This record gives sequence, structure tokens and C-alpha cells, in this order.
Amino acid sequence: MAPTDRPVHRRLLRELAWFAALLLFGVVLLPVAVYLVGQSVFGAYEGDGFGGFYEGIFGRLLHGEPAAWFLAFSPYLGVVVLRLIAWAWRRTARLAT
Repeated sequence: MAPTDRPVHRRLLRELAWFAALLLFGVVLLPVAVYLVGQSVFGAYEGDGFGGFYEGIFGRLLHGEPAAWFLAFSPYLGVVVLRLIAWAWRRTARLAT
């Protein structure tokens, strides 16, 4: 590996770590938040409580349903959108000066 590849390699590993952490958050903790907010807004869940809710989401993930995958990827997608907004903001500020 050439010396110039090290920063790219390090950046790629950092991005993969962010992706993995936010995907784990989207699969494990985000359904808990969705369940609790849904329960407080709409009332009790009609299924088997949180276990049934989580089983339903995880089953949809395993079957490849796009909405379930969007929920799982949404924390990472949110970070990417914020990065793009910050990049565009900096770019337009540089162009304005």
C-alpha cells in the first residue's frame, strides 16, 4: 500500500464504523423509540406488545421490505444528509466571498 493510500484507508474504515454503528442503532434502538412514541401517541399496540412489534419489524427486514430497511438505514441516511447540507453551506459561503 502506498503512503498516500493510508488516509483514504483510515477514512474508509471510519466511515464503515459509522455505518455499522448507525445501522445497529437503526435495527436495535430505533424500533424501541418508534414503539414508545407510537404507544404514547396512538395508544396500546394491538399485538403482543413490544416483542410482537419488534418481531414484525425484524421479519420485514428479513423479507427485504423497503420500508423496514429505510427505517434501519435512516440514522445513517440522516447523517449523510446533514453532511451534504454542511458541505453545500461551506461551498456557497466560499463562493460568496
